[in-house]
Amino acid sequence: MLDIGSVVLGVSDVPRAVAFWTRALDYVVHERLREDWVVVGPAEGRSGVRLALGLSRSEVQEHPRMHLDLYARDTADQAAEVERLVSLGARPVAWDSYPEDPDFVVLADPDGNRFCIIDPSR
Repeated sequence: MLDIGSVVLGVSDVPRAVAFWTRALDYVVHERLREDWVVVGPAEGRSGVRLALGLSRSEVQEHPRMHLDLYARDTADQAAEVERLVSLGARPVAWDSYPEDPDFVVLADPDGNRFCIIDPSR
């Protein structure tokens, strides 16, 4: 049986990505395998998936095949989290595939990796 150990994001600036994602998710550095490969995750006693940040030279995909879905508590929390993440360096994405009444907001991290803030109360 296998378990997912971490989700890997390719980034162009590892220290910047570590700074963004540790603040965005309230994570801590678990491993600095090399200067260009860092694993972050929940602090002891918290659950959650680890995020590995590795140096990549490939272009960011406009419509990535994989992305992160981050869950807010409700609509108000979703709006507050979007605002908070933008203040940390994320940017809103003009997503051309929004449904009529979306329960998600598409953002990009400072490296351009897309992720969604979901309102599960809807």
